[in-house]
Amino acid sequence: MQFLTPHRRALLLMIAAPAMWSIAGVITRHLDAARGFDVTFWRSVFSSLCVAGGMLVQQGWRGSVTTLRGLGKVDVFSGLMWCTMYVAFMISLTKTTVANTLIVMSVAPLLTAFLAWVVLKQRIPGRTWLAIAAAMAGMAWMFVSGLGELAGGHLIGMLIGLAVPVASATNLILIKRAGQGVDLIPAVFLGSVFSALLMLPFASPLQASWHDIGLLAVLGVFQLGLPCMLMVKAARHLSAPEVALLSLLEVLLGPIWAWLGAGEVPAHETLVGGAIVMAALVVNEVAGIRGSMSASRRTGEMGSPPSRG
Repeated sequence: MQFLTPHRRALLLMIAAPAMWSIAGVITRHLDAARGFDVTFWRSVFSSLCVAGGMLVQQGWRGSVTTLRGLGKVDVFSGLMWCTMYVAFMISLTKTTVANTLIVMSVAPLLTAFLAWVVLKQRIPGRTWLAIAAAMAGMAWMFVSGLGELAGGHLIGMLIGLAVPVASATNLILIKRAGQGVDLIPAVFLGSVFSALLMLPFASPLQASWHDIGLLAVLGVFQLGLPCMLMVKAARHLSAPEVALLSLLEVLLGPIWAWLGAGEVPAHETLVGGAIVMAALVVNEVAGIRGSMSASRRTGEMGSPPSRG
């Protein structure tokens, strides 16, 4: 379909990814005994199986083995960034509230835009800077009620949580710098394996029931492995700040799923702030699409350059 250009397909993938990321809260509300390190371990195990399965489907057994044997420094470093995000997120949640952790994570678009400007020499449109500022304001408003809980362990938890947006921004810049010809989906597999191995000593003895393992399998496949693969594919056709900005949909949708699936009624601040975030995302993407359409029309009116042959 002509309407689904590579950029628009990437947009759909990048909307689907944070939508799947956002189910973590509602699913963990229904766990019996698994907590913290247990959750991270099992989620990473099933994520690694999911990504390995995806590689087998795409490349076959021999192709997958060849790919894993040929992993380089970029893949390993990206895998470490994924591992950092998986682990720091869960540890932060054990030290402070979900709200405080998400406040820290909301700085990811600003960090990503700054690194894209410095490292990639990428010009960031003014509309994207404005959208980032508006989205961050909306995020702060969503969780304003949790800002007073910064004493003791809460501050430590937020400092640990800061590793998530730093690793996310670094990983996005790495993916963009690697270029479209480099497949970094194996790095998602490495991140899951690293995370599982790192968490195993802390998760022992494993206390998850079969009911919990079933739910964590859903998390590993549909909340971690699959959406992370979609994000890597989408990032090939989107700017790094655009990916980071769309990722905020996770924080917007999370409270909605918790409301519908666990009876956690969102606060007034969540509704108002969520509306601000959604407006920032929609305005930024609509402006970008209109700009690209105008540029295409201008190019068409100018015609093709004469042949030198």
